[in-house]
Amino acid sequence: MMQQRPATENAGLAKVRREQASVDVLGSQAPDDGWRRARGEAAFSDMHRTIDVASSGSKMRRAAAYMGPGYLIAVGYMDPGNWATALAGGSKFGYALLVVALLSNVMAVILQALCARLAIASGRDLAQACRDAYPAWVAWPLWLLAEIAIIATDIAEVIGTAIGLNLIFGLRLDIGIVVTALDVFLILYLQRMGFRYLEAFIIALLGIIALCFGIQIALAKPEWGPLLAGFWPRTDIVTNPDMLYLSLGILGATVMPHNLYLHSAIVQTRAYGETLAEKREALRFATLDSTVALTFALTINASILILAAATFHKTGRTEVAELAQAHSLLSPLLGSLVAPWLFGIALLCCGLNSTVTATLAGQAVMEGFINFKLTPWLRRLVTRALAIIPAAGVTLFYGTAETAKLLILSQVVLSLQLSFAVVPLVQFTASKAKMGAMVAPRWLVAAALLVAAIIIALNVKFLFDWATGAGG
Repeated sequence: MMQQRPATENAGLAKVRREQASVDVLGSQAPDDGWRRARGEAAFSDMHRTIDVASSGSKMRRAAAYMGPGYLIAVGYMDPGNWATALAGGSKFGYALLVVALLSNVMAVILQALCARLAIASGRDLAQACRDAYPAWVAWPLWLLAEIAIIATDIAEVIGTAIGLNLIFGLRLDIGIVVTALDVFLILYLQRMGFRYLEAFIIALLGIIALCFGIQIALAKPEWGPLLAGFWPRTDIVTNPDMLYLSLGILGATVMPHNLYLHSAIVQTRAYGETLAEKREALRFATLDSTVALTFALTINASILILAAATFHKTGRTEVAELAQAHSLLSPLLGSLVAPWLFGIALLCCGLNSTVTATLAGQAVMEGFINFKLTPWLRRLVTRALAIIPAAGVTLFYGTAETAKLLILSQVVLSLQLSFAVVPLVQFTASKAKMGAMVAPRWLVAAALLVAAIIIALNVKFLFDWATGAGG
């Protein structure tokens, strides 16, 4: 033991030197960890490594300790912006865009697995990794783009939550938009109780949403043949500008940029060990958590589109995209007074869930990119104020009918921002200098590169259609 101690100390000193070594932007082949400088304080420092994970016992027990972060990410599949794109896609094209929801889910599973790998292998979240690997002239624009994505997300939450309050309580939409700013107190309360309580709150609301949609789908009685055919790819999704526009909206509403930053931060709330074996186990369980949660979320995401196809498209109402309009049509079409109430309750739960995850993502992005901390209530009020201005402006000057267009536009903005988060994520996790023994395997890197290529190609096609006047 006396001989092992100096070796351990020397190894620790060597690790510190490697972390402090300077390398170029793309990573060096020198014997260091590939990062430009030490990462500084972890995001969510008050919650960092605070949740114990069992080092012994059954695999089920150890896996349960990692369950939670994936469900916070899954919220991105069913936020109010997702509703607008899915309602528009289902009412206009029936079940045809279900394949887009499925492909988006596959993309999300791959990318979120890379987020967990980055966090566990390097101890950095994606925002910190960008700050550490890139010069300021690259990192700061990436931070601004991430903030734009969060504001776009918040616009969808503001409108969706306000509509939910209107549908259930009859609160005027403009008043409801202002009331949404008060959700900061809910977030503060949950954070003070502990991160596990916050995760339990999210999972409980997801359960309510699933129950609401399960009942509505049963009432809608979809045609299962066309429904299953909707999961098969078709070329007109790319060649038809309207379908491509809605597909981009579904993609942006599903694989959300802020989810990549958030997941890589909240995975580190678990107190996993520092050995390679412990990190590998943490990665397995964290990937299992996100994959199961995202697969569950796919059923909810698809349910919104299926409900629109089975009720609106089937009856010739092909232009339904507004949430309030969909709510008012459900009762006469489904023949049940409970359907609109279930729709409103699920929408309100979605808004509350998205509020929590967007706030946490905002903290991770600001602390990670520019190492600047704001108290949660101030951070939330600033972000929410930036979202309230366009939402309130559209509602007051153009009426509630235009809110659907703003919702869909916000999701397309998210899709356009996605490449700027995906490319660094793939670059970092494919680098052995940065990831060491936990570098992503080649097949996973290849799959992630394909995902990035598809996202970039769709965005280029959309921008071309928009510039030439071919798209909607």
